Amino acid sequence: MLTRRHFIITTTTLFSGALAAPAFAQDAVGIEIDEPADTVLAGPNPWGLHERFMPTRVAANGGLNVGDIHVDPTARFLYHIEAGGTAMRYGVAVGRAGLYQPGNFRIQRVVEWPSWTPTANMIAREPEVYAQYAGGVPGGPDNPLGARALYLYAGGRDTYLRIHGTPQPWSIGTSASSGCVRLVNDHVIQLAENVRTGSRAVLHS
Repeated sequence: MLTRRHFIITTTTLFSGALAAPAFAQDAVGIEIDEPADTVLAGPNPWGLHERFMPTRVAANGGLNVGDIHVDPTARFLYHIEAGGTAMRYGVAVGRAGLYQPGNFRIQRVVEWPSWTPTANMIAREPEVYAQYAGGVPGGPDNPLGARALYLYAGGRDTYLRIHGTPQPWSIGTSASSGCVRLVNDHVIQLAENVRTGSRAVLHS
């Protein structure tokens, strides 16, 4: 399992400033770097997200596998590695204290408008919140998994961890979930269109 110290040592220079036009921003491990100002890809922002959480193309050093996903829980960024030495960076929400689960996973399923059922652990931990949904919630705009869900497996088994959309875009940039990684729906749709099943997802410590 990757530690935070290992992440800092080995990935400080994996992701550099955004590609394009001068401001300061945070790299993948929170070190301030000088980068161009015109960093965010064009697009609407009806959610009022901070600019740094909007989809941004950044430079990525060699040695990273194209198609892999890396999540930095401290900076609240998800990186999807592209060909040509770049990565798409998205703002995310991560698990609340004690619920975030770092590790190496495989994306075995990508589902449009998935249904959702809270796990037994979630119901036992917060019955007042989750017991009412024990029978499951059908897919749709109010479903907690949002528009798309990437199902994370380890050792061929479903971990019940997901990278998914959310009907709560105001949670992006926070620790808000029961362990999953959230993006706003428009962004997870974009991500899902470019993810292949079997790709690796690394949730760093």
